[in-house]
Amino acid sequence: MSNMGMSKMGMSNAGARAWANISGEAILRNYDTVRAIAGVDTMAVVKADAYGHGVDVIAPLLREHGVAWLGVALPSEALALRAGGDTGKLLCWLSTPGEPDIAACVAAGVDMSVSSSRELREISSAAHVHGVSANVHVKIDTGLSRNGLPLQELGSLLEELLVLIAQGVICVRGVWSHLASADHEDTAIAADSVAAQRAVFELALGQFASVGIEPEVVHLANTAGALWHSDSRYNLVRVGIGIYGLSPNTQRESAAALGLVPAMSVVAHLSSVKSAATGAGVSYSHTWKAARDSVLGLVPLGYADGIPRSASNKVGVAIGGELVAQVGTIAMDQFVVDLTDCDFGIVAGSEVHVFGPGAHGEMTADSWGVASGSIGYEVVTRLGTRVPRVHV
Repeated sequence: MSNMGMSKMGMSNAGARAWANISGEAILRNYDTVRAIAGVDTMAVVKADAYGHGVDVIAPLLREHGVAWLGVALPSEALALRAGGDTGKLLCWLSTPGEPDIAACVAAGVDMSVSSSRELREISSAAHVHGVSANVHVKIDTGLSRNGLPLQELGSLLEELLVLIAQGVICVRGVWSHLASADHEDTAIAADSVAAQRAVFELALGQFASVGIEPEVVHLANTAGALWHSDSRYNLVRVGIGIYGLSPNTQRESAAALGLVPAMSVVAHLSSVKSAATGAGVSYSHTWKAARDSVLGLVPLGYADGIPRSASNKVGVAIGGELVAQVGTIAMDQFVVDLTDCDFGIVAGSEVHVFGPGAHGEMTADSWGVASGSIGYEVVTRLGTRVPRVHV
């Protein structure tokens, strides 16, 4: 589990280098917004430390809100949740051959994804050893070409499943897959892609039905499917980025237009403020030079904290409600901002809003993602351990 989470109660940010405020209220509101659109039960995906937001706080918050299903990628993530006291429905979907945590997950009552006969054998062997019936979700590769069972191999896997079901060591709780292009900005391309994957998925579901296996849950939709493709929703959807208040694709629809509120706000204190003469170069390789006598501020965050170096000279931060340009190359621990045109007093220690929901004039994580040639997902999940999460 995360060791970065802390309550704001009793804590002052005075003198702190930087921190990330995490709004639990926004996360619950976003969950409710997406669930209302989807109209079916909604799994909250909390992998990667709840997308960088602090799973040790966010997971219990979601459970208290009535969220029945949580999803993670790694067995270690699932076991951390169990160690923290989580006892609810929990799906884990990415393991490697012989990983010891697979057996531990089975013993802990974690639902495991099955994409191959090898995985099924490992899970069923663990179930035998521990004297339990393991819940599995069979994943079908419907066109993403990552993990997932190819449709042509499903017949033989079903034969294995029927034997293991009869032995009482396996229960097929779910059948699922993952969408490849549901978030495409071209709505026709997105619709065609979803339809093609859904056609393969329906063939797989037909094979399960033909042998009498009736899963409790059937899930195909991710956040983009839940928001934009009603034909992909079945009786469960998996929502990750949406509950943290970011859009699956800002070129299709912004978070604000979707009614989502970014839950993470990254804030820092200026380390220093100094004058720079005309022609002064800033940071490595002098990718920015002062075109006039300037005032520069130093923000003590860099790519070691997850601030994308590729965003250099393309983004801004908010100080005193005003957006100021980041200038020069973003370094490992620090980056520079141009304060020359600020008509109010900015001094070392002034608060800097790096990204967040925009309440202080700052850019969003989605905007940072676009500026850095990436996506908002990467901006929030890569925020490092040197930036404490403050849950507000």
